[in-house]
Amino acid sequence: MRLLILSQYFEPELGAPQVRLAAFARELLRLGHQVEVVTALPSHPLGRIFPAYRGRLYRRETTPDGLVVHRVWCYPAMGTGPKRMLNYLSFAVTALAGLVCCRRPDLLFVESPPLCLSLPGWIAARLWRTPMTFNVADLWPDTVVALGVLREGPALRLARRLETWSYARSRLVNAVTDGIRETLIRDREVDPARVTFLPNGVDPALFAPGAADPALAAELGLEGRSVILYAGTLGLAQGLDVALDAMKLVAPRRPEVLLVFLGDGSDRRRLEDRVHSERIPGVRFLDARPLPEVARLYRLAVAGLAVLRRLPLFEGARPSKLFPIMASALPVLYSGAGEGARLVTGAGAGLAAPPEDPEALAQALLQLLQDPEAARAMGRSGRAYAEAHLAWPRLVGDWLDQVARAGVNIR
Repeated sequence: MRLLILSQYFEPELGAPQVRLAAFARELLRLGHQVEVVTALPSHPLGRIFPAYRGRLYRRETTPDGLVVHRVWCYPAMGTGPKRMLNYLSFAVTALAGLVCCRRPDLLFVESPPLCLSLPGWIAARLWRTPMTFNVADLWPDTVVALGVLREGPALRLARRLETWSYARSRLVNAVTDGIRETLIRDREVDPARVTFLPNGVDPALFAPGAADPALAAELGLEGRSVILYAGTLGLAQGLDVALDAMKLVAPRRPEVLLVFLGDGSDRRRLEDRVHSERIPGVRFLDARPLPEVARLYRLAVAGLAVLRRLPLFEGARPSKLFPIMASALPVLYSGAGEGARLVTGAGAGLAAPPEDPEALAQALLQLLQDPEAARAMGRSGRAYAEAHLAWPRLVGDWLDQVARAGVNIR
């Protein structure tokens, strides 16, 4: 099969869609399929095109394993507002130039968000007479409405019409969580026969338990600290204030605890300002690092943290940052509800606190610290679950079977 991925976000950027799509592509290549990617020149999450790509309108790359990547210019921006909308719309236009450079695929895989990528995807699919699958990684516009980014008005009505149009024009609609799949079928009335399921996964060979690196600990000043690691985007959806408030309660009782935020995002500056102005102890921020370095950092930690805000929409979310924690055999501290919390507790992989409840999160953290053997047992259970259910070969194989059953010829 020749598969073409259309996504605004891809490696070398760091983030959930970038990691997921790269792993998806690598597994397809390993299975003998041909894969091309059309994406933007990397700029996320800083809102600046990476230095190695500046001054270019188009760049073609081929990785050592045979992945062909077409990168096109788009207006770089971060956060919310008109500049971010221009960021999305500019890529929807320039993506057409990238698609022109590709061979006709057997299946076009379009990543959403942003929702508007369905437009160039549909145009290309029509011209090629190729089936398109629309990958719903986040329910737009519901998410931006829930976060207060978009309010009732002409823009929201247009977005909802585009959402309906996108599902109707796609041969398949793919969900990345059970909650999204249920919403597509129940609320968006997408035919269940057209809905496939490809959840987030993890590479258990990369994220694996191992000895801590004392040189790395010394370099970062982490010796003698009980590190709680949050690795991922620092954005509006996460609601990371709950972690800062929990540290206010934990630090006086356990001064050795250090909460490390590893990553960037639209909310990082505000969070740093809050730590400084309120003199919150035991919190440190580190810039985003490549995945192999993230894996090394997990080996310095006693637990991993994942957080989502208290919004009904997030009841159907399973944050991708859960899975590297589990694969690393660390206990998960999860501040959230719904599908993510059920996954953590059902796998025996950690403790889940209600969202936006700093007292409950602090108590869960103290519980892990007070019973190290129970924490290690949770880590072992999480690792076993990740190996059995979250490894990419299994997930991609299951998805290919679903696509074939749906009548799409993948040869």
